[in-house]
Amino acid sequence: MANANIISAEKLAPLKQALPFWMSLVLIPLVWIGAVQGGLWVLLPILATWYLFSALDAALGLNLDNADLETSEDDLFWYKAITIAWVPLQFVSLFGLIWYVAQAGHLNGWEKFGVFFGTGVMTGTIGINYSHELMHQKNKLERSLGDLLLAMVLYSHFRSEHLLVHHRYVGTPRDPVSARYNEGFHRFYPRVLRESLTSSFEAEKAMLQRKGLPWWDSSNPFWTYWFLQGVLLLLAFAIAGWSGLVFFAIQAGVAIWQLELVNYVEHYGLSRKHLGDGKYEHVMPRHSWNAAHKASNWLLINLQRHSDHHYKPDRRFPLLQNYTEADAPQLPYGYPVMTMAAMVPPLWRRIMNPRVRKWRDMYYPEITDWTDYNKAQTPMPR
Repeated sequence: MANANIISAEKLAPLKQALPFWMSLVLIPLVWIGAVQGGLWVLLPILATWYLFSALDAALGLNLDNADLETSEDDLFWYKAITIAWVPLQFVSLFGLIWYVAQAGHLNGWEKFGVFFGTGVMTGTIGINYSHELMHQKNKLERSLGDLLLAMVLYSHFRSEHLLVHHRYVGTPRDPVSARYNEGFHRFYPRVLRESLTSSFEAEKAMLQRKGLPWWDSSNPFWTYWFLQGVLLLLAFAIAGWSGLVFFAIQAGVAIWQLELVNYVEHYGLSRKHLGDGKYEHVMPRHSWNAAHKASNWLLINLQRHSDHHYKPDRRFPLLQNYTEADAPQLPYGYPVMTMAAMVPPLWRRIMNPRVRKWRDMYYPEITDWTDYNKAQTPMPR
């Protein structure tokens, strides 16, 4: 009997370790509570993701431990399961909410807007983040599920932009998503919306040209992107007519905004060293901001260990390693606080610009003129 208990405990250990990351599922009932109750209840998803997790980060502190890189695939089952299970749950919730809210007489216009603002917080904070994990996997099912999540927020090209442009050119002027030093979020956001769409399409077009194929070849993933987005828009319209399309668009817009806020935070002001002839040094942990805050890393499945993600993009989220300041620049707070600060450019510059200048002095003391490394930035006097 004792041996049986030991075996059972060993089998349950991976599940217990993965459980904190499953707390993202709580956002689904929070959005539904807002839809059913109306009033200030529609603020629950916002209060939970930004304020509750900011408080939890302050209370629980940092997680500096690193998982064993030799962990078996079997022991990662419960971690992989959450990203896969989220896809049908989000699909049912999103279109269920469109159906419910469209005929909800107890909700006024602002309350309906609030419900889908909260839905966008859910599909952006969790859905796009999980699609990011899924798109990096070799498994075709996982990559397809990632595409479906992105189609639900009308941002399918993010896969091409992220895999073909961002990871290759991060920290260089060729990456639209790398926020320039002294570039406020309100300038960054419209720029990245425009440039990331263009750069992602051009990257896929260039890949096809190297194979001797035109951009309109059926293998271009943009056909899949447009098809999936079109089907989901038609479904929203079929469920609730023009109101369904408006609801769908509101949550998609909020989700995209959430994504680009995080993108802004992750690489602000960090540049890779130019080696000449258009070549840059290899991507290292020091080219992304790292955050070890425990609670927000649970919510965001270790996305804040972004330094290791860019260093080793094929690592699944439970295996991402944490780095000290000796190897990677550290954010003072987790993403919930940092994204709120990013919306106030003077506050953001006060927090981050001294850290960027410290990073430059620490890793590249030989460089005195950073304008050569990023022509788009506006340097601040030292």
